[in-house]
Amino acid sequence: MSQTFFGKVAVANLYIGMIATSPPPTTTRRPVSSEPATPHPPDPAALADALRRVWGYESFRPLQKEAMGRVLHGRDSVVVLPTGGGKSLCFQAPALCLHGMALVVSPLISLMKDQVDALRANGVEAACLNSALAPEERRRVGDQIRRGELKLLYIAPERLLSPGVLDGLARIRVSLVAIDEAHCISAWGHDFRPEYRELRVLRDRFPDVGVHAYTATATEAVRQDIAAQLGLRDPAILVGPFDRPNLRYTVQRSRNRFAQVCEVTDRHPGESGIVYCISRREVERMAAALSDRGLQARPYHAGLSDEERHRNQDAFIRDEARIIVATVAFGMGIDKPDVRYVVHAGLPKSLENFQQESGRAGRDGLPAECCLFWGGGDLFTWRRIIGRSEGDAQEGALRALQAMEAFATSVTCRHQALVEHFGQAWTRASCEACDVCLDTLDLVAEPLILGQKILSCVARLNQRFGADYTAKVLAGSREARILDAGHDQLSTYGLLGDDRPAAIRGWIEQLADQGFLARSDDEYKVLRITPEGRRLLKGEVAPRLLQPPRRGARRPRAASDADAMEGVDPGLFEHLRALRAREAAARNVPAYVVFGDAALLDMARRRPTSPDAFLRVHGVGERKVQDFSDLFTGAIREYCQDHGIETDEEPAPRGEPRPVPMTAPQAFPYFREGRSVEEVAGRLGRAVSTTRGYLDHFIRHERVTDPSPWVDAATVTRIERACEEVGADRLSPIREFLGDETDYNLIRIVASCWRNRRGGP
Repeated sequence: MSQTFFGKVAVANLYIGMIATSPPPTTTRRPVSSEPATPHPPDPAALADALRRVWGYESFRPLQKEAMGRVLHGRDSVVVLPTGGGKSLCFQAPALCLHGMALVVSPLISLMKDQVDALRANGVEAACLNSALAPEERRRVGDQIRRGELKLLYIAPERLLSPGVLDGLARIRVSLVAIDEAHCISAWGHDFRPEYRELRVLRDRFPDVGVHAYTATATEAVRQDIAAQLGLRDPAILVGPFDRPNLRYTVQRSRNRFAQVCEVTDRHPGESGIVYCISRREVERMAAALSDRGLQARPYHAGLSDEERHRNQDAFIRDEARIIVATVAFGMGIDKPDVRYVVHAGLPKSLENFQQESGRAGRDGLPAECCLFWGGGDLFTWRRIIGRSEGDAQEGALRALQAMEAFATSVTCRHQALVEHFGQAWTRASCEACDVCLDTLDLVAEPLILGQKILSCVARLNQRFGADYTAKVLAGSREARILDAGHDQLSTYGLLGDDRPAAIRGWIEQLADQGFLARSDDEYKVLRITPEGRRLLKGEVAPRLLQPPRRGARRPRAASDADAMEGVDPGLFEHLRALRAREAAARNVPAYVVFGDAALLDMARRRPTSPDAFLRVHGVGERKVQDFSDLFTGAIREYCQDHGIETDEEPAPRGEPRPVPMTAPQAFPYFREGRSVEEVAGRLGRAVSTTRGYLDHFIRHERVTDPSPWVDAATVTRIERACEEVGADRLSPIREFLGDETDYNLIRIVASCWRNRRGGP
């Protein structure tokens, strides 16, 4: 074997020498889905065809088409799309439409493996090169590269920059260069990695190939820095919408973090979630406590061995562990789409971190929950850590922490705050997906008066005491130190005697967080009134103060959207989930590589029983039909026969009326007589779940306005009142407004009748 490809290189790299020194074979095996669709330059229509054939998607997500167009035309680009926005497809789909092999630089071995597994499951020839591969596997990949079989090669930056590798890759046909997690390039980013700086060489080594940088979180300064550091030529800077409307944000002051975390996990039994903590010690404690509670939780932080970190991460990805408790060392590029909740049990150090970490929830587009539980001690911890850095880095980190603190203490829409932080305009009146917009925050009725009382007490104490002491004076405590100091004689003593000291302490913290009070830097943390606080005392500005959490008070519910379950048979969905788990275990891949939850929901909605019908399921491409159609359609057919459920439904596009099944009109005469769903199901020999669907069609088709035959009067009144307040276009806000366990089926009936009375769709 010749070594001219590398020069003097380590034996570990010799496998790739075959790429340059061996003649191409007379015949080349290529997968059908990887064959270039058209000669270069390709027809943009080939992209839509690739999306449909390979991934089973009928349309582009926001900005994808524009980003893919830049790749097809070989123009450099920086693409910023939020986590779950479909960044990977921006280079994967064009790679199938171009001649040659796409080179993808990725920082994490686990991310490479996940993406390669998913591509192979869709029939795309892809491979990765990293230090985890055995020598025989590296040789196999080298053979694939030499024979021109690969459409995408994932490679770590360290491996790419090792001696000789770039020389070898420069001698084959590279179709495009994609750099994933590109924020690592910028020192202004939140996860700077020095080795990424060296990737500038790619622009010089591949002068005729487009170089494209992709990231989920990058401010304007970071975007420009990425382009400059990579030496991109007149790059297109494409920034997609940062909003993630399927995520529901809740921010609370920490009272008992473990109890608050458990409230979230209890809302998501059996579902995947991530819990972030600031320190390794907190990670270990939280993971152990959750495990003691009977939950499948694993820790992840930089203090663990590589083997243990990889083992725990793999267990999470493969659903062997439902919860991963981690520091920020976990998660960059994690490609698990079915994370239903992310909890920050401590304040992140920046909004960039929060956006990316919380964005790991709901990557499949289904509803997910993001909770932040934080306290003043978190700020102290981060300031201490930041204090170890110097110069501009320290100044930038402190500014980022202040922005994070402002977000946590604000009563502005959480979605709006995040979108505007990244420089985009917010145009909606309400997101309907955060604690602020859903009115789960309990605000003080007269915050100005309350703030003036607290600041007056600080002034009467001559600004010489801390928050605890001030709160006790306001509460009218009879502690000896207060009486000995004569502070029971102050005009502000006992001024808030009806409130608990803990509640008053919380208000003091909120006033400090909003800049009306400051604390001394010494160990006593003495309160001082700021210039903004003096404006408050004059009544020129007002604070925003939250009521303290009440015992037994209603907590925000998990993010849920009844629209996502529209037409879905829940039992069939769970049946398909179990089938998916067995098949994934047999293939030794994560469950989502077989199918994501969104695909299973669409199967349980459409209930296909033929390969053609199976191909119409969202997220099912041609290869998935070949591999799974018989198995899944057989299971669907058997389940539906056992439960008397209609098969091969064809849902209408969102916003359009669903077609009435051929058998549904058989139920209409019974519903006209006012018979119950259960009674009609018995007469027709249909499942109750199927008959509920018939009733829904009946109400829409007949424009029924009176729900009383199927819903009791008291429930009708309550649901209609909710419709008046929050509208009836979506069901989840109605249920949130009601604040109880009202059945979604009842809500759907009443809301449909309510819309009919008002002439709605």
